[in-house]
Amino acid sequence: MDGVIDHIRTVATSLRPAEAKVASAVIGDPESMLDATVATVAATAGTSQASVVRFARAAGFGGFPELRIALAQELSRRQVELEQSNIAEGEINDSDGLADVVTKLAFHEARSIEQTARLIDLDALDGVARAIAEGRPCHTFGVGASGLAAGDLCQKLQRIGLVCQYSPDTHIQLTHGALATPRTVAIAFSFGGRTVEVHRALTLAQRRGALGVAVTNAPESPIGKAADYVLLTVAREAQLRAAALASRMTQLAVVDFLFVRVAQLRFNDVESALALTREAVLPQHQLPDD
Repeated sequence: MDGVIDHIRTVATSLRPAEAKVASAVIGDPESMLDATVATVAATAGTSQASVVRFARAAGFGGFPELRIALAQELSRRQVELEQSNIAEGEINDSDGLADVVTKLAFHEARSIEQTARLIDLDALDGVARAIAEGRPCHTFGVGASGLAAGDLCQKLQRIGLVCQYSPDTHIQLTHGALATPRTVAIAFSFGGRTVEVHRALTLAQRRGALGVAVTNAPESPIGKAADYVLLTVAREAQLRAAALASRMTQLAVVDFLFVRVAQLRFNDVESALALTREAVLPQHQLPDD
């Protein structure tokens, strides 16, 4: 299984409290799990041995030994990646030089995009792309950094002649949701899946019969659970990186995955639309001087 630790981080939100404690222990110190027994993991997590076994199965493994093997394989692969990149694992801190900061950021953003590509549900991605390619009108919702991704998808679809609306004003987003129809594709962007305004806009649209899509790091969040399709992003937001690059870049990567698939499905129409819109924005003429 690719991205074992990221997979555990994703499913942890849907686990029972005792199993979630085990997930936290594994995520917090995966190296210590390589030689651990079920009993030692239970002691570390402050829970029962039965909870450790249930956690392993809930995470998609036959048992704890299978999970331990998968962790060993991932950690070995990660160490190779780190050595090749000549960087150390860890958060950015005040002792890092500028070169360290740039190298760490570049490595982790690239790895986040790679993990997103590995774990995204291709059937869901294709289902959403086909709905948009049919010419169904779209609304995109998002605030803050997620709003940047929502706006990016909107302008990309507009460039190829498709109807899509986005506004940074959350009241306008709610208006869009309230005026949706059964043909509407409503796409909500939220890293944590708990942004109140975005959740409300999505649910308003779905009450009107719209197809609901969530682009989120948390499929078991309120926004993830509300959506008909979930397009998963895999990113970690560090303490010193508010509106972290990783979360925004993975959302933008999903936007590109989706847009290119839509363009493929509308291949015969895209070339002429891009040519027309490209010509429209070229500075071919200058206004005369006053």
